Amino acid sequence: MTALVLSLTAAGLVFAVLAWVPKAGSTIQIVLSAVMLAGLIAIGLLLLAGDGVEGWSERWWNVLLLVAGGLAVTGGGPLTTSVLALVDRGNTRAQSTQKAGEVLRGGALIGALERGAIYAALVAGWPEGLAIVLAIKGLARYPELRSPDQPASVTPQAVAERFIIGTFTSVLWSVTCAGFLLSR
Repeated sequence: MTALVLSLTAAGLVFAVLAWVPKAGSTIQIVLSAVMLAGLIAIGLLLLAGDGVEGWSERWWNVLLLVAGGLAVTGGGPLTTSVLALVDRGNTRAQSTQKAGEVLRGGALIGALERGAIYAALVAGWPEGLAIVLAIKGLARYPELRSPDQPASVTPQAVAERFIIGTFTSVLWSVTCAGFLLSR
């Protein structure tokens, strides 16, 4: 089972890297993100069906630690943009969450740092770190969320919606990736 969990995690990491290649929100990115998410669910089910990572040798646990960390950081970006694209599908109004990305610049880099920090805090056994990361992000983004100087094509509601959806998706992804190691 160890080999299967590690293989699926590594495959998820490969799909996560590949999902960065297509245009954000494109159908191929959504499909790659769905495959990556399905792999994550399969890993979770395998770990639940067995004894988690209990009894794994330290060497294989460390490999899973690194690969799952890479998956937490790289996989959350395409998944988040895919979720935002699905939210906007069929949206005819000008104030979409995609346009709100013009206001919330640096989201991909901030999201990667956020996922890495959350993953590291949870794996290190410091769940309070999650609250600190989210507080820092919320305080840092607050001026952009409430700024009256936003482009006319974007409403404050669309910016707030993008922030909330993106943050929740990103955080849930990194928490799930860290959860594998916490099954020890």
